[in-house]
Amino acid sequence: MRILVLLSRVPYPLEKGDKLRAFHQIKRLSEKHEIILCCLNDKKLHPDAISQLKPFCKHLEIIQLNKFSIFLNLLLGLFRLRPLQVSYFHHKRAQKKFDRLIEIHLPKRIFCQLIRTTEYAKKYTFIIKTLDYMDALSKGAERRIENASFYMKPLLKVEAKRLAKYESEIFNHFEQKTIISAQDKKFIQHPNKEEITVIPNGVDTAFFRPMECEKKYNLVFTGNMSYPPNVESAIYIAKKIIPIIIKKFPEIKLLISGANPAMVIKMLQSKNITVSGWVDDIRQSYAAAKIFIAPMRTGTGLQNKLLEAMAMKIPCITSELANHALEAENGKHILLGNSPEEYADHIANLLTNNVLRQKIAENGHQFAIEKFNWDNTTKLLESIITK
Repeated sequence: MRILVLLSRVPYPLEKGDKLRAFHQIKRLSEKHEIILCCLNDKKLHPDAISQLKPFCKHLEIIQLNKFSIFLNLLLGLFRLRPLQVSYFHHKRAQKKFDRLIEIHLPKRIFCQLIRTTEYAKKYTFIIKTLDYMDALSKGAERRIENASFYMKPLLKVEAKRLAKYESEIFNHFEQKTIISAQDKKFIQHPNKEEITVIPNGVDTAFFRPMECEKKYNLVFTGNMSYPPNVESAIYIAKKIIPIIIKKFPEIKLLISGANPAMVIKMLQSKNITVSGWVDDIRQSYAAAKIFIAPMRTGTGLQNKLLEAMAMKIPCITSELANHALEAENGKHILLGNSPEEYADHIANLLTNNVLRQKIAENGHQFAIEKFNWDNTTKLLESIITK
């Protein structure tokens, strides 16, 4: 079957959750189906992106978004009812290119990832369409309000309301709907949201596997370090948790590793904290630490970083919020914290108790590889798209 896949980003390199999800889904769908991949792009293209994606695509189209057009769309979007995220990505010139792809390739199905892309496809009533909400973006925006700067709070409040309304309205334009977790599904404000199928992410266990490595760090936190929930979590570790644990372990070492670190992240660098920025192989960052910590306080969706750490047999500490999508058992597969003191206690216990550290690592590893498998999750996606 010929499937046109529309993404708001080029899914390479795999430093963001939506890229990771799209890459693995496209890779596996291409084994049985013809993929026409259309990617919107607002940044400089990675030199390896095309060579990495072409093997999975009958046709690859990358539509470059003009910075001035983006600015104009956002400016006009302030006075419209659409979410700014949708205005940011929807452009008339890009729409014409997308329409041309439909005319040339005549796909049997259209698959859109994130509501950011849905304006392009919703008019095609003669083609069966699938929307992967992925995350409940409205809830993510809502959670960011409390800790936002004073000038961002009003904007986020408006955006959260618009996103919630749009998530509900766009529901009826797509025959099939998917989402990353039951938690996110609950936040979609549509009376028929039970029709949405939960399709979790997987973890590439051939790539993320246990590695022998010198443990230079006690703790590691990874992710795209310009993404607000990650920025907030890194600051929380450095400013709230480290000052407590450092009383027991003065030489504690934390590694903050990931692409595009914001200036506030770079400023966390100290004798106890290393900020690496982009690394060519993120596995080296996981393997160099005894414990993975992710005290996520905002954001939605499934934290791929937790799956990757678990797959590498690194014991994990995280928040109840992050574990809602993961559904790991506290004290068996993972350790959950609700306060800086609780996180510090978990760290101290794992650092001083090798048996506990090994138990959480082993159980977490088994949990991740059994429950989160890209082959199985994409088979479920395939069955939905091809209905």
